[in-house]
Amino acid sequence: MRLPPFSSLLRTLYSFSHLTRVRASAPHSLQRNPASLKSMPTIPFLGSLFGSSSTSNNKMSYPDQRTPDEWRAVLSKDQFRVLREKGTEAPFSGKYDKFFSDSGVYTCAGCDAPLYKANHKFKSGCGWPAYFDSIPGAVTRHEDSTLGMTRIEICCANCGGHLGHVFKGEGYPTPTDERHCVNSISLNFSPKDKPIQEGAKDSKA
Repeated sequence: MRLPPFSSLLRTLYSFSHLTRVRASAPHSLQRNPASLKSMPTIPFLGSLFGSSSTSNNKMSYPDQRTPDEWRAVLSKDQFRVLREKGTEAPFSGKYDKFFSDSGVYTCAGCDAPLYKANHKFKSGCGWPAYFDSIPGAVTRHEDSTLGMTRIEICCANCGGHLGHVFKGEGYPTPTDERHCVNSISLNFSPKDKPIQEGAKDSKA
């Protein structure tokens, strides 16, 4: 199964950080035992390494303007870490990584705004839910310069919650040749289509 370069880097560094208790063949065993990866978010080094340092998102004004304390009251500790502090969940650990449906909508776990249609999702093998497009106007994009490279962070356009990153030109056979790499913990799924505003466009910062 082909893995995108960024995912390969993540799995290699994760294995290195556990060198004293994980064999050299860890990248293969991790794929067979995704539950063992769930400890990754508690490692400060990796949490900061694969998070986002985007500042343009913090300067934007979103319709949902709840304070950090108000978000803590409605989000779990892990949800707050990813959605509000731009963390990253461990690869292959999220509940929507291998989940697929013929219909329905993925919504923001913070504010319940519709983000992706079920038919936007595709199998990428990267370890996180992958979408080739979003609902028009539902996602904002911001430049992220962590890891010594330039990536594009994606956030909920309604509340600014961190979703993940979008990658382009990886060669997947999708209509857009884009991969929205999204944390499962940033999402909820509704089997019924929610009202979607028409005529809007994907906003960029």
